[in-house]
Amino acid sequence: MSDRVESSTAAPSGGKSAAADEAGAPLTEGVLAIPGEWPLYHGGQLHDVRLAWRLAGAPIAPLVCALGGVWCDRRLYEPGDPRRGCWRGIVGPGRPLDADRNRILSFDYLAGKGDSTGPEPGGELPAISTYDQAEALARLLDHLHIREVRAIVGGSYGGMVALAFAERYPERVGALVTVSAADVAHPMAVAWHSIQRQIVRFAIACGRGPEGLRLARGVGMATYRSSEEFAARFPATPRLESGRYVFPVEHYLFGDDSESVEGFRPESFLALSQSLDLHHVDAARIFVPTAAVAAREDQLVPLSDIRALGARLGNARVHEISSIYGHDAYLREAEQLRRVLAAWPA
Repeated sequence: MSDRVESSTAAPSGGKSAAADEAGAPLTEGVLAIPGEWPLYHGGQLHDVRLAWRLAGAPIAPLVCALGGVWCDRRLYEPGDPRRGCWRGIVGPGRPLDADRNRILSFDYLAGKGDSTGPEPGGELPAISTYDQAEALARLLDHLHIREVRAIVGGSYGGMVALAFAERYPERVGALVTVSAADVAHPMAVAWHSIQRQIVRFAIACGRGPEGLRLARGVGMATYRSSEEFAARFPATPRLESGRYVFPVEHYLFGDDSESVEGFRPESFLALSQSLDLHHVDAARIFVPTAAVAAREDQLVPLSDIRALGARLGNARVHEISSIYGHDAYLREAEQLRRVLAAWPA
């Protein structure tokens, strides 16, 4: 069931060899050029698509595809700098998805953060589906001459893409681990995302797109975590700063979060936020063995939605965890996810 990739200093066509990671394995990345027209699931098309990818980890090991959330790109962890990387708490050497034991493939989402095809400043792309992201992964596997991956591990939006891939290409993946991801977006999540998109659209219209993106990020951070964490971390008493009262939680919501926002165009956020809400796969057609992880405190993907997903899937086990980090459990709950990943695929 597993696919093993031989590591060498030579990169596949369209790629380049980069610095070695902590285990001494070459880290290979590149940009796949796909000329011509690419019809999209919701209608419309892309032209001359670019797809940026990265392959890292143990040189000869089972190949796992790792997919993060909408704020993430292919740089899941950074060799030599454990403080950087959008999924560094979960993916990397010695982490729950261990780069010392797995060869890890990642890519920049279409329309998202990074170097894959995305909207131009002030521009807009046709609606992007999680099925389109799944097709991007399939084309990337073809380019790398990979028939099948041992597993796809996806958190949040990445879990949605994993489900879409398993529905469309079941013969190309051995197992799924999805965290904080369901088969359809919950109306409350759509409500919050709609507010975020309106903020960003208004800011773009005013010529202040990056500021709008930071405000939208702040709104999102209020939904990613749990009320229990906020009560424990942030006193209710404000402080007088520069002539106005500022509550401690404001520094968290609107302080510096440069790694998440850096390189993320406001127009890209609009595209992926919409893709989140358009997500709807047919779980009854997915028979790939799946571990679906739910955080009981998740405000965006409620436990009931993951239970319903598990009931509709053809071969699934639901893992319920408790986390004050809510939806962000997929980023922060390393030890709980380590136990799931260690036992899956069975």
